[in-house]
Amino acid sequence: MGKAALITGGGLRLGKAMALTLAEMGYDIALHYNRSRDESERAADEIKTLGSECEIFQANLLDMEEIDTLVPRVFDVFPECSVLINSASVFEDVPFHDVTEESFDRDMTVNFKAPFFLSQGFSKEPASELIVNMLDSRISKNETDHFVYNISKKALRDLTLMAAKALGPKVRVNGICPGPVLPPPGKSEDYLIRISGDTPIGKPGSPDYITAALKYIIENTYITGECLFVDGGQHLV
Repeated sequence: MGKAALITGGGLRLGKAMALTLAEMGYDIALHYNRSRDESERAADEIKTLGSECEIFQANLLDMEEIDTLVPRVFDVFPECSVLINSASVFEDVPFHDVTEESFDRDMTVNFKAPFFLSQGFSKEPASELIVNMLDSRISKNETDHFVYNISKKALRDLTLMAAKALGPKVRVNGICPGPVLPPPGKSEDYLIRISGDTPIGKPGSPDYITAALKYIIENTYITGECLFVDGGQHLV
């Protein structure tokens, strides 16, 4: 068995795109999901057609016990797992005055607490080499829509920087900050075109730009503590 990668939320959207790219690079894939079993099984089938092994792992990232057991379960199957991609997230548009303890905990747990403890457990494994945290172009601003989501991604950015320092030289830690590359759930391509029109590049991106950034981070082993914006310059406006 060769090198492997664990991708949270790997059955959908950017998680799936990154899983397929890693499979093309020769990685076996540990594909995490919570509720998207059917989509994850289909993604696993696609990965296997590329010649890589793939197993799916269910875990609710709101449950600390399930967070704690996910990494050991993966290493039981893929002991040479060297890459962790924290891609699973929730994206809720709750204004400041409408935030409840429940909605606060949901965003902060899935988007920050789970990556923290998954990274902690992963980094203790002998094979661990690289952690990639999926951030957001929004971390460069102080936008007040999606209030707690934005806070959670800013916290994950700081975790990325601090963990790179704490875990080096054994484990590199980097982040990718996507901009308008996919419409949010429930939004159309027209929405994507509209919001990308305000960027310096002036057009939407695609998941291919994110997977190219991932390949760059994997292949350039002199990079750690970087948060790479792949957003058409959205963070500048």
